[in-house]
Amino acid sequence: MMLFSRVRGLPVLTPGGADRLGTVRALTVDAASGRVTHVRVRRGWRHGETVLALGTVEAVGQDGLVARPPAGRTEAPPHRDLLGSRVLTEYGEERGTVLDAAFDPADGRIEAVLTTFGEVPADRLLGLGDHALVVRADRPHRL
Repeated sequence: MMLFSRVRGLPVLTPGGADRLGTVRALTVDAASGRVTHVRVRRGWRHGETVLALGTVEAVGQDGLVARPPAGRTEAPPHRDLLGSRVLTEYGEERGTVLDAAFDPADGRIEAVLTTFGEVPADRLLGLGDHALVVRADRPHRL
């Protein structure tokens, strides 16, 4: 398992270490499936950003990522930062702010989201939007 906070800022190299693609800016999450889908790589302030599908990442370690460069323009899904997001239940109840998330770099499966209110298991994630990360409530809502 790796934490999002440990991946951010790591160098991204091509196989064999011949070229440096940039540094990890963020991970894109599909909250409904509970998976990391893409890696957003900052190539420098003049060169913008490259988006790599998680399937192009061959290795992830504490010293960096090894990934195949994109073979052309990649269509990337919209990105919303998980880290720092507000957490709400499907009933609109506040559940803190996302501090970090643990995931399996081999398949992108999120294990847990760490919030200011505690740990939220990945099977409770419902969606991530501009406003908040929405999670399934612990118990049914009472009116």
